[in-house]
Amino acid sequence: MAKTVQAVYRNGVLQPLEPLALQDMQQVTVTIADLPAIDEELAGYFTPEEWASAVHDDITWDEVRQALSKIPGSLSEAVIAQREER
Repeated sequence: MAKTVQAVYRNGVLQPLEPLALQDMQQVTVTIADLPAIDEELAGYFTPEEWASAVHDDITWDEVRQALSKIPGSLSEAVIAQREER
């Protein structure tokens, strides 16, 4: 079985961000790949766990277009208004 999962290295332990179908004491091979750095402006919007789970979101371009078409006015006006609410 080969599977790619997101994990966090914390206090000397590599912790997967999702449950793994492994037996206790089962040996596996781990390949480490650094994730690209998240822009600091975006980093505060979501937790690392939310970023990791978003990798599995299956959203189509049509769904994005439909969601954007429902925003009254311009997208920039909506973003500015949302930031002012904070």
